[in-house]
Amino acid sequence: MKPTRPAHLLSATVLAIGLGAATAGIGASGVAGASPEPSSPQPHALFVQTDTLTGNSIQTYARGADGSLTAGGTYATGGLGGVAAGATADPLASQGSLALTNGRRTLLAVNAGSNTVSVFSVDGTKLHLDQVVRSGGLFPVSIAVHGLNVAVLNAGGSGSVAEFVEVYGHLFPRPSQTRSLGLADTNPPGSTSGPGQVGYTTDGTHLVVADKHSTDAIQTFRVSAGGALSPTPVSTPSQTPVPFAFNFDGAGRLVVTEAGTSNVSTYSVNADGSLTALGTVTDGAKALCWISTSNGFSYGSNAGSGTVSSFTIGAEGVPVLDQVTAATTHPGTTDSLVAPDGSTLYVESGGSGLLDAFHIAVDGTLTPVQTIAVPVASEGLAIS
Repeated sequence: MKPTRPAHLLSATVLAIGLGAATAGIGASGVAGASPEPSSPQPHALFVQTDTLTGNSIQTYARGADGSLTAGGTYATGGLGGVAAGATADPLASQGSLALTNGRRTLLAVNAGSNTVSVFSVDGTKLHLDQVVRSGGLFPVSIAVHGLNVAVLNAGGSGSVAEFVEVYGHLFPRPSQTRSLGLADTNPPGSTSGPGQVGYTTDGTHLVVADKHSTDAIQTFRVSAGGALSPTPVSTPSQTPVPFAFNFDGAGRLVVTEAGTSNVSTYSVNADGSLTALGTVTDGAKALCWISTSNGFSYGSNAGSGTVSSFTIGAEGVPVLDQVTAATTHPGTTDSLVAPDGSTLYVESGGSGLLDAFHIAVDGTLTPVQTIAVPVASEGLAIS
């Protein structure tokens, strides 16, 4: 039996169902029937998005205790992949194109080529497509989750953030909660110009967007207790050019990759949405774009160098380069993600069609575990 939700969430469900027209016109998408209940226990799994232009899909893998992967199945998203203008190994030029919610029982995937988001129920390595909803804009590239709030970043044209509420493993648009980013990009957007990631702060009070070379800035919306976004974002120039992706350290500070000079920069998020720069450091590699964090160490993917660098956060939030080359991967290094228990780092090399697994030691050292083939130009990782 599914867990009982509070009365105010059930009210949100009733309101959302009244918004069914927002998902009309997507054929057999919408709610496709009851999601199968996952049995217990289930194998831990890793999910990779193929981003295929003619029909996007999710490839699943079972995760062993040592972090090794075994191929599961392939599941169509009901949408189309997309390629940002000028992109090569990283077709979406983003971080966070896959996300898990609902206690890791629901997988969300962007379909950049059809301006939709697919919603799957998760049963180990098996997926069931429950819903396909409009993304609220053009060329969706990144998804953020905090509690029942889900935000989708649309990178095409003027750019936008659309907010949804997740109820029982389905998404419903929040009324009047789509915000323009005020950009002047194309559709598809340029790979180095459009926004690269959306994410909620650890306390859920702010929603952050990394906008690459369109503005070289980080835009921050305030989020009310009821989930409403501030009408406009506060824009803070990045410390170095091309803020691409980010995560948060244990103190809630924003840790941003800035690809123009392969820097990691840190910021504190103020109550009004402004950011205070804390420090920056370069790894001297090429095109530091993606970042993952585990037990005080951050790992940055250098797309132009085929390497992973490691960083720590020092006194007063200043980033410190730990190892220039913590690991060697393959040409076109892109997305990375750490397993929930912090034991394994997975790094995707979309340009080579390979994915590497590394064991993470207590001191942050990476040791190779396995390399497997994945679809070439795939992008996006999620781990249950």
